[in-house]
Amino acid sequence: MDDSLHLIDKAPAVEITYIGGPTAIISIAGLRFLTDPTFDVPGRYRSGSLLLEKTEGPAIPVGDIGRIDAVLLSHDQHADNFDPAGRTLAERLVTLTTRVGSQRLTHQSIGLDPWQSHELVAPNGMHIRLTATPARHGPAGIEPLSGDVIGFVISSTDPPRDLVYVTGDTVWFGGTAEVAKRFVPSVVLAFAGAARTRGPFHLTMDTNDVVEAAAAFPDAAVVPIHHAGWKHFSQSQDDLVNTFAVVNMADRLRPVTAGQTMVIR
Repeated sequence: MDDSLHLIDKAPAVEITYIGGPTAIISIAGLRFLTDPTFDVPGRYRSGSLLLEKTEGPAIPVGDIGRIDAVLLSHDQHADNFDPAGRTLAERLVTLTTRVGSQRLTHQSIGLDPWQSHELVAPNGMHIRLTATPARHGPAGIEPLSGDVIGFVISSTDPPRDLVYVTGDTVWFGGTAEVAKRFVPSVVLAFAGAARTRGPFHLTMDTNDVVEAAAAFPDAAVVPIHHAGWKHFSQSQDDLVNTFAVVNMADRLRPVTAGQTMVIR
């Protein structure tokens, strides 16, 4: 048997290197994807009438991350997902993001609406499909304030396998539930932390939302990110660990520390 065909037939391992905040490197079949790049040192950022404060810098400096094949940018309008250092990096890279976000960016960006896809070919010949997914950055009706956001599903097409669901900044709602009807990933990269900036409601997944995601994707390992490093997070990774233990799903959660790499097969 041809070695390249043998490699394609195998389900590729998913390697996740967590950098901090919403930023992680996802390595699949020799391709490397970077989620929402944030590489600034701690500081304050003005977002409309809001003042956001970053409390932790990246565990890996931007100069040490190596080759990136594509940036998966859930949205470009908030500094906790796309800060100045991340923006400078993305200017040199192919960046998949929302359609309106692509119109605002000046570099080689590709705008996607939910359910639209873009494909890349891995070094071993495997075709990797990146599909945009629905996201809602808070409760119903928040869209005029928060703007458009998407998530991503990373799949191989030969043979077809869903590998990673990157939720982006979203709560659990009908759109994310629809993702579970269409895809069966082996990893859910959940943007958690229950971010609160505008009132008593959360703008990213709280512990209940992440549990809902785990239940909807029963075959997936749940890797929580975007839960530390900013003052507006109201829940921590420890809160997730405790919640998953209470509902007897502790084996589903894969806590990750900034700077750590984990491999999921």
